[in-house]
Parts: sequence; structure tokens; C-alpha cells
Amino acid sequence: MRSHALRADLLMLLTAMIWGSAFVAQRLGMDAVGPFLYSGLRFALAALVLLPLLPVLQRLSRSAPLPPVNRQLLLGGGLMGLALALGINLQQVGLLFTSVTNSGFITGLYVIIVPLLGLLIGHKTGLGIWLGACLAVVGMFLLSVGEGFQVASGDWLQLAGACVWGVHVLLVGFFAGRHDPLRLAVVQFVTCALISLLLAVLFEEIHLDGIIAAGPAILYGGLFGVAIGFTLQVVAQKHAIASHAAIILSLEAVFAAIAGALMLGESLELRGYFGCALMFGGMLLAQLWPRKSPPLTETPASADAVGHRHQSRAAS
Repeated sequence: MRSHALRADLLMLLTAMIWGSAFVAQRLGMDAVGPFLYSGLRFALAALVLLPLLPVLQRLSRSAPLPPVNRQLLLGGGLMGLALALGINLQQVGLLFTSVTNSGFITGLYVIIVPLLGLLIGHKTGLGIWLGACLAVVGMFLLSVGEGFQVASGDWLQLAGACVWGVHVLLVGFFAGRHDPLRLAVVQFVTCALISLLLAVLFEEIHLDGIIAAGPAILYGGLFGVAIGFTLQVVAQKHAIASHAAIILSLEAVFAAIAGALMLGESLELRGYFGCALMFGGMLLAQLWPRKSPPLTETPASADAVGHRHQSRAAS
């Protein structure tokens, strides 16, 4: 069991590295194409890659035979895909006006936003969530607020995107318990691709040479960020521990900052790094604060809020 858990931790660490570095691909891809076209192409590529792999992934995640695809599954995947398209495109457009570092950390606030949104539908929220939220708010102030108490427009878009990711997690939690999560994921990827491509046709100029120039970023974002990252997590969650997943997958924000520094030459002032540390601490506190009635044994990471969201977004 220990060897399986260690392998799962290493796979999740690799996944967090891939997803964190994917923020750089998202930024570089927009040097040649618009944000909607980039999102549409990479999710279309991911869906095309995952479709033939679906039977293999399903055998890895469960052994029971699956019912045929029905209208309810398509509806659930479509609603998840709608939220995914809104969240990823807010993030993508926001990257035009803020740094990869800011984007990674602000997006990670969904970990706190999810239980706060859950209050609206009757979920209970513990002390850890409120303490984590306070740390995150202070951290975001230090990270994002500049001279004259101004916040970059891209940071506001990233925060709006984090709220959408929160809604997305709640949708995943609702539909994944009723339908096969792997099928739902593919349906939502297709939905996200179609919506993003439609937005690109309506609002952006599309040129073949631009698509070719953005090809490496599209391939990395689609193949590694979504398809491979998604597959790695499905394999890892078979033996993962929820508390480990909360820490390791949250490192996506840290790896985004490291990738931004190494590949794009990004840097922050000292207070910005302190703000990142507070935000990361708030995210972990919200995830790891002891519940009032903890189970006797830890549950698989797929039951964790981080796991739910990442399994569906796969580092968008």
C-alpha cells in the first residue's frame, strides 16, 4: 500500500508540474492566435486524443460495466462544459493582462470559493475555510493591488474565473455521482471546444499561419495539459490519499510561478512573494483543517474537492 501511495504521490506531483507549466503555454500561444481560438483548439485536440483511450481509462478507474450513453449524461457534461468554457476563457483572456504567477495563484482560490459557494445550497463550512479565506484575501491584496490601490484587469478576470471554477466543481460533484466521470469529462471537453471555437469565429481573426505558429503551445496545452495530465490523475487517484492530493495538486500554482520565472522572466516584488505564500497557505488550510467528524481512514483523492476540479479541468 505504501508503494502504491508513493507512486500516486509522484504521479500527482508530475501532474501538478505539467499543469503549472501549461500556464506558460497558454500565455505563449496567444502570441500568434486569439485566446478563444487557443482554448478551442487545445480542448478539441484533447478530446480527440482521449476518445480512443476512453475504454482503457475506464478499465483503470472501475471494473463494473457502464450503461449506454443517455440524454442525462450529455446534459450533465454539456452544463459542465459550459462552465468550463466560461472559466477557461476568463483565465485565457486574463493572461493577456496579468502574469502567469498571478494567474496560477488567483485561479487556485477556487479551493476556498467552492465551500463558500456551497453555503448557498446548504453545505456546512468549517473554521478552516474562513481562516483560509482570510489568509487568501490578504495574500491576494499583497499580490495584486498596486500603487493607488489599483488592481490589474487581468487579475479581476482571473478572480472571476476562480468563481466560475467553484461553480464547476459543484456541477462535477453533482453529476459525477450519477454518471461515469470519464465520459462526462470527454463530453465537457467537446462542449468547451465547440463554444470556444464559436467565440473565435465571432470575435477573432483566424489565419492558418497563426495556428501553425501557435502549434507547439497548442500541442503542449492539449496533449500534456489536458490529455496526459488527465490520464495521469486518473491512474494516480486509484491509490491516492486525499490529504496528499490537497497538498500536491495545489502546488500547481507554485509550479506556474516557477515556470513563469524560468521561461518568461517574470518576477515579483517581495510583498508579492509574501502574498503568494499567504494565498498558498490559505488554500492548504482550507483543504487540510480537521473536520468535525473525520472518517476513520482517509478517503481516495477523487472524493476531494481538488481532485474533482482537476479531474474535469485537467489544468486548463
